Amino acid sequence: MTNKRVCTLQDISCLGQCSITVALPIISACGVETIIMPAAVLSTHTGEFTGYTIRDLSDDLPGIMNHWMKEGQIFDCLYTGYLANITQIEFVSELRKNVITEDGLLIVDPAMADNGRLYAGFDSEFVSHMAGLCGKADIILPNITEASLMTGMEYVGGLHNTDYIETLINRLSSLGAKKIVLKGIYFEEDKIGVAVYDSDTSDIQYYFTDKIGNGTHGTGDCYAAAFTGSLMQGYSVYESAKTAADFVVDCIKATIDDKSHWYGVKFEKALPGLVAKVNKQI
Repeated sequence: MTNKRVCTLQDISCLGQCSITVALPIISACGVETIIMPAAVLSTHTGEFTGYTIRDLSDDLPGIMNHWMKEGQIFDCLYTGYLANITQIEFVSELRKNVITEDGLLIVDPAMADNGRLYAGFDSEFVSHMAGLCGKADIILPNITEASLMTGMEYVGGLHNTDYIETLINRLSSLGAKKIVLKGIYFEEDKIGVAVYDSDTSDIQYYFTDKIGNGTHGTGDCYAAAFTGSLMQGYSVYESAKTAADFVVDCIKATIDDKSHWYGVKFEKALPGLVAKVNKQI
């Protein structure tokens, strides 16, 4: 069992089971201390909810960081999720420089798009800056939509072939990211998978699980949190990618029969299995 500390910079969606509201409990359940820096506070997530409130916290971030520095606090990993604007993207480098250990990791989930379209409030300039941030990261966790936007490739929403996936990965690698976990790959109708790429070896490893349902809000954030928690306990990128994929399947299984719970997954029901798996690996 390690004693790693993760700082996560992303929004708080008060209702919706995503972002910090899943990152904090999931990474903590993996036995990793989780420090939060809220990028914004929203009443709900922006997917399908309407009329949501949002409070941008960009002006507060430097003060939070400066206080941590004054207190001598330093962390082993910076994991970023949904960022509200370009100012916050640019702030990540400063945060990494000042409160992350010299050999600490930057994990970037470019949470800005899905199903072929950007989330509300984002534009091509935001995409360009996010691509720049991904180029500075140790590990990035894009889905197919985010990868296609950052590389200028056509988005393919149906079945994929290896040429398309490997071209996407090569173009993502050219941005500068050291390791890539590309999510949402379909080679078969009933299977969904991830591709794990290491720039040091140029190897690509795939992992697939059963496809259940037609997609659920927050699964990407649950994936990123479980991945980070497993990685911080000393497991490889590929092992962590597998653990996170299996966890998301369990989350969906726990939710799929409850039609009233359309806004997220009941990740709480799947946490015992994740804890058992991470502890078993340890």
